[in-house]
Amino acid sequence: MSVLTRDEAQTRATAIDVQRYTVDLDLTTGDETFGSRTVIRFTARTTTDTFVEVKPAALRSLSLDGQPLDPALLADDRYPLTGLTAGPHELRVDATMRYSRTGEGMHRFTDPTDGESYVYTQLFLDDVQRVFAAFDQPDLKAVFELAVTAPEGWNVLGNGIATHTGDGRWTIAPTPLISTYLVAVAAGPWHSVTTEHAGIPFGIHCRRSLAPHLDADADEILDITRACFDRYHEKFDEPYPFDSYDQAFVPEFNAGAMENPGLVTFRDEFVYRSAVTDTERQTRAMVISHEMAHMWFGDLVTLRWWDDIWLNESFAEYMGYQTIAEATRFTDTWVDFGVARKGWGYDADQRPSTHPVAPDPAAVPDTASALVNFDGISYAKGASALRQLVAWIGEKDFLAGVNAHFARHKFANAGLADFIDNLASATDRDVHGWADTWLRTTGPDTLTAHVEDLGNQWTLTVDHRGSSPHRIAVGLYDHELGTGPDRLVLRDRVETDVPGTGEPLTLPGRRPVLVVPNDQDLTYAKVRFDAESWTAVEHGLSGIPDPLTRAVIWNTARDMVRDGDLHPTAHLALARTHLPHETDLALVQGVLGFAALVTDRYLTPEERPAALATLTDLCRDLLRRTEDGSNPGLRLVAVRHLIDAAPQPDTLREWLADGTAPGGPELDPELRWRVLTRLAVLGATDEAAIAAELTLDPSATGQEGAARCRAALPDPEAKAAAWQSLFHDDTLSNYLFTATAQGFWQPEQAALTREYVARYYPDAAALAARRGPAIATAAGRSAFPAYDVDADSLARGTSALEDPTLTPALRRKLVDELDDLRRALAVRDAH
Repeated sequence: MSVLTRDEAQTRATAIDVQRYTVDLDLTTGDETFGSRTVIRFTARTTTDTFVEVKPAALRSLSLDGQPLDPALLADDRYPLTGLTAGPHELRVDATMRYSRTGEGMHRFTDPTDGESYVYTQLFLDDVQRVFAAFDQPDLKAVFELAVTAPEGWNVLGNGIATHTGDGRWTIAPTPLISTYLVAVAAGPWHSVTTEHAGIPFGIHCRRSLAPHLDADADEILDITRACFDRYHEKFDEPYPFDSYDQAFVPEFNAGAMENPGLVTFRDEFVYRSAVTDTERQTRAMVISHEMAHMWFGDLVTLRWWDDIWLNESFAEYMGYQTIAEATRFTDTWVDFGVARKGWGYDADQRPSTHPVAPDPAAVPDTASALVNFDGISYAKGASALRQLVAWIGEKDFLAGVNAHFARHKFANAGLADFIDNLASATDRDVHGWADTWLRTTGPDTLTAHVEDLGNQWTLTVDHRGSSPHRIAVGLYDHELGTGPDRLVLRDRVETDVPGTGEPLTLPGRRPVLVVPNDQDLTYAKVRFDAESWTAVEHGLSGIPDPLTRAVIWNTARDMVRDGDLHPTAHLALARTHLPHETDLALVQGVLGFAALVTDRYLTPEERPAALATLTDLCRDLLRRTEDGSNPGLRLVAVRHLIDAAPQPDTLREWLADGTAPGGPELDPELRWRVLTRLAVLGATDEAAIAAELTLDPSATGQEGAARCRAALPDPEAKAAAWQSLFHDDTLSNYLFTATAQGFWQPEQAALTREYVARYYPDAAALAARRGPAIATAAGRSAFPAYDVDADSLARGTSALEDPTLTPALRRKLVDELDDLRRALAVRDAH
């Protein structure tokens, strides 16, 4: 499959206009392929040559303006259209297309619970050609009119209202002008819950086997959907631009969700079949809000080329969190963003693969290079930049600029320059200068507080290392009167611009015990504390009243570990001291997640048992705190991490036999598979036990759990079988591939799997070339030998990067993983 270059897209966009696609899909032809017939009506501006993309299993026929074309001319998934005369044309393409098992194109899935099959499209970024012939680039918008023939008993969903006309035939209402990558179809025996809001049909859909779980949460999901819909209509002048709003929770979905107009697709893990925390429910709510924001920014107004993808994702990320905080019960979403998403951005921005939020167009010359930029920079850093912009120019002016952008470019395309011009029209601030320093630069700035106590007054200087201006709050905290050093109270919050005049700020009284730069987390920057403030953090972190302030501090501690400025065991000690008193569940989940990473990668094998003991003691403290049943979410988090850190199998065997942890919770399917995976790692279970558990839970997630357990067994034959299925059989779906890879590498099994480290790089390269970007990404992320932290492994991986044939998706993942490996080695060497 060839990749489209920016130059080719620009040439084609100047040569033709596309008016309409009429697509007819036949999903009744078997499990491997489906029929695809397409009529494209387009206009050539002058006499020209161009091409159309199609990736068929078999190209049956083509015709242009009624004249047959030779199917044999198809090459590299492009069909040449030569000698086009100026004026209107009609291209007809009849093809057999292949279903995907990797979440790309038209993905087909058979539910092991009941044998029912489902299909859905995922056409982003350039996979429409796997489903029907198209001029596949975002700035050739058109009307799409689809018809689908589906098996009896199936329901069909699409971008518009779908109507069943009988005999398995469905028609989907024509869309407004949209881009090719946003076309969507989902078909199968869906379980649906439908309603109407503001005159728009709303629906939520899932596999039949998940029906009880969707029904249990339907009110919550629809309430959040309605609340976001109403809030966006308060923010945006343009009304919702499509005729319906369906949300389909689909199996084996690669992303969190996809913003197809009128038919948002979500990974169906968001239909919870086991217990979850309120933070996880908040995450689902945020994703719902994020995808709805795309209906305006991304769908109504779409980028011209993929270098501006950050505009889509950063805007939706910012709006997703902000709107959930404003319109739902989840009012502390920015805490979760601070502890979970922002670290993703900081990590990505300090790797060799970092790039500006808005990259230079030359850095995104084709679709393959565009695909690798979907990272913490495009999402978390970009959203942080927009949040800082709102703090700087004010929300009123920001929304005025956004609404001007929608009004000028609705149902069309726009770029960064258009967006900045529209923002500038609404404010006196120098938004163009802001864009240059925030969007065109790389790497996070660092803000360091310097405090001098002069007795009856004190001075504050915020040292700034970097290129971006910041509007920040500096939090000043004292010990609460009548308490010890573990309770802190806010004295004041000082707003300041950084860089400032260079003169220190002089304030009356004695210095606070704690000075927090970037209090309230309004900007994107690394933070460092003065020595006295860090001492206050060590004693009183959990006693700071605002969870957003605590998130800033926990992020700083995380970053200090990664930079070698804080010993990993000191971070674990901080967690051991303060998490038992933490009241914000998102902070507990985020900090425990990083503590597990510290234990598995930043500490040596000799240090790891003591670290596991610390984590175990911490989790037991959390369990004791929740014995009264007052915080089931916190208890669930503690049980999960206690399972993962268990050094011996006896307690876990008892839990599995009893079906419950003492005092709860009961072991639902997710916890049972988690326990069995840990037992597999410890060599305390076998194939018979895994098969027995799979009989109890034959679901798709049960199949993934069994694959993970089998790959985790500390047995040479089990490892060999897992490796064969990962890298040579080419039969695993995307989700089963990831589950197998997650089980394969374990810190406790380094000696057993060391022989596979050398095999990984050539095998992953060959796999990526055969199976495409989705599996390449999974191979680079989940199958990477992350726990083999030594110089030889780093050298071997660095040498592998010299292979010029590595696919872009795999290369990017290897660059990032090797940088994380380099950091882990540096941390070990520093201490």
